[in-house]
Amino acid sequence: MPPLIAAMLVGAGAYAGLRAVHRILASWSEIEAGSHPDKGQAPTGIVEKDLGSLELDPATGIYHPAKPAR
Repeated sequence: MPPLIAAMLVGAGAYAGLRAVHRILASWSEIEAGSHPDKGQAPTGIVEKDLGSLELDPATGIYHPAKPAR
């Protein structure tokens, strides 16, 4: 009788563990689906700007937008 009780406990633990993993994976997929930018969500705060071509300032080592040719 003790091996039967042990087998039942192991089975119940495995079932509960699988349900927990399933819940976690389902919540991750909901989070991932909700944060996709094509779903009409607000932007994440990252703004991309087109600065055109950049030139290196040799004195400071910093890139600046190139001055337009006139």
